[in-house]
Amino acid sequence: MKTIEILSIEPKRLDVALAEAMGVSRSKAAKVISSDRVFVDGVVANAHELVSSASKVEVTDPIAPVIDPNAKPAAPLAIVYEDNDVLVVNKPSGVLIHPTATSTELTLVDLLRKQIPNLDTIGDDKTRSGIVHRLDKAASGVVIVAKTHAAFIHLKQQFAHRLTEKRYTALVMGNVTDDTGIITFPIARSKTNARMAARPNSQEGKEAITHFDVVHRYASATLLDVRIETGRTHQIRAHFFALGHPVAGDELYTMRGVKTIPLGRLFLHARSLGIDLPNGEHKTFEAPLPPELAHALTKLSEPHLQRINK
Repeated sequence: MKTIEILSIEPKRLDVALAEAMGVSRSKAAKVISSDRVFVDGVVANAHELVSSASKVEVTDPIAPVIDPNAKPAAPLAIVYEDNDVLVVNKPSGVLIHPTATSTELTLVDLLRKQIPNLDTIGDDKTRSGIVHRLDKAASGVVIVAKTHAAFIHLKQQFAHRLTEKRYTALVMGNVTDDTGIITFPIARSKTNARMAARPNSQEGKEAITHFDVVHRYASATLLDVRIETGRTHQIRAHFFALGHPVAGDELYTMRGVKTIPLGRLFLHARSLGIDLPNGEHKTFEAPLPPELAHALTKLSEPHLQRINK
């Protein structure tokens, strides 16, 4: 049973409050409530019930994935590297890292269980077995997973102490005028929708640091090399949205008056991860840009392309 912190002091309908607190859509929150998995002050709740920050709201553990027996089998994991301690994979877009309170779909953890037989014994939480860092469902790219509990502790400390180097390729809408820059807006969960909010430095929020360099400028978008020091939820998406340059293909961080490119997915790819392995080696793992994103770049207006010389 997981306790959910309701953000609103004023009473709100449970489905609205739960969607805000969990960062999901109202329809997904309503689906969880209708499955009798949400309790308010110890009693099974309904969507119309009013709750506030004074209410005790709990959600039962995520249910097992419901898999259509007639569905095509999931594609095998694209393995980048493997040794006795770790497994590095290239996660495709559209795959959740681990189950959530609202998910019933196959996740990366489910796929990893086929590759690592003892996965459920690794880590602090069986639903996140072996997982030491996150990558948005809509994003693709490098993910490292622990194969032993000792490796889990080692890798977790690497991320906690910011000893890793995480680089992303991102296409954002509009013309980013600075060739290079650092974004330091603190990030907190929005109190009005399912997004994260990048706030002015004078306001409260978790520290978030994003570095970027312009790679190419197109007529309506800018290709960026992005490095993050911190790993906040939706950090890159929230930071560039705050600058007025939402990531191309983002269906959550949309901005009135800013047209996006119809990609069918988010143009955000975790290109490389540099990290010290449990065996003492320092490795940098890389995943090539997915074909659909590479193809999208070829369709952009070439005559308007400007190369940044470095």
